[in-house]
Amino acid sequence: MNPCPVFKILCINPGSTSTKYAYFENTTCLSSEDINHSHESLLSFNRIADQFAMRKKAILDDIQKKGCCRLDQLDAVVGRGGLLKPIAAGTYRVEEKLLTDLRSGTLEDHASNLGGLIAADIAAPFGLPAFIVDPPVVNEADDISLITGVKEIRRRVISHALSQRSAAKRYAEEVGKPYETLNLIVAHLGGGISIGAHRQGRYADVNNALDGEGPMSPERSGTLPAGQLIDLCFSGKYTHQELKRLNRGKGGLLSLLGTSDFREVEKRVLDGDPEAIRITEAMAYQIAKSISALLPAFHGQPADRIIITGGLSRSPILMNPIRRFLAAFPSGMTLYPDTSEMQALASAAWRVLSGHDKAKKYA
Repeated sequence: MNPCPVFKILCINPGSTSTKYAYFENTTCLSSEDINHSHESLLSFNRIADQFAMRKKAILDDIQKKGCCRLDQLDAVVGRGGLLKPIAAGTYRVEEKLLTDLRSGTLEDHASNLGGLIAADIAAPFGLPAFIVDPPVVNEADDISLITGVKEIRRRVISHALSQRSAAKRYAEEVGKPYETLNLIVAHLGGGISIGAHRQGRYADVNNALDGEGPMSPERSGTLPAGQLIDLCFSGKYTHQELKRLNRGKGGLLSLLGTSDFREVEKRVLDGDPEAIRITEAMAYQIAKSISALLPAFHGQPADRIIITGGLSRSPILMNPIRRFLAAFPSGMTLYPDTSEMQALASAAWRVLSGHDKAKKYA
């Protein structure tokens, strides 16, 4: 009997101020590192895409220093997917068309665009495959969910697709049912918040977490009353760019409480700060409201489970009121605060390398 092969996989996950990388053998993580980039070092670049060489060098230098793996012995390199054209969920082989769109920032200049670029550049000298997995632009939404009441505006779908689908598949595995047979609502609660409906394996609806649609988050405004927003736009109080920043970056808890650090918000709540209590309750209410609003995405079928993931799901200060608001919801709730995007990247690459899945082609 032949032993199962061991596939050696390097995973890369660039964030706004740090770059994470991890080394896996099959789906077991043997090493994980987080390289922080100083604010000053990032300011020297006009575009995030220009940080490519600096971040790649930081990874290679750290690997050499710590000796976690040998690049010439890897079987694949996988990166966090970027803001590409809308595509179906899955694992994509990084090829020239995909690289071109990542470099140009087809949708936006964003740190996640660097994942596939760095993965491909590390893999190329050794003839290795490079992949991206479930990028934020995964769009399997029903057409009716994207229509708005203004002809010129169609909803965009940008979300934490990697985290969303990883949590949904984890739950399916734990209950012993195929992901494709379940109706799940997954809420990723972090610096941005995405709440998605997974209808029998299809990512059928989700808010645009990048642009602050849906509930407010630590630094995003959430959906705003259209009439008042239009008035604000023409008030002369803000420039176009300032309004963009108020929507994403300086909105949410940062606008209302002066901080986007939820640990500080928790402390203020525990100290009895009435405004912190009020705003946290409002954020929990908006999250619960967005969760319950997804029931129509299952076309009359019941939701099997609510799944909460992301760093904020560790907070009882936030989760207790969410549970209270959803007490009458016709399905239970499961928390996965430790769902790992690195694990999801490695597992997807392993499934392709081992022949369980086939890598898709970006077109």
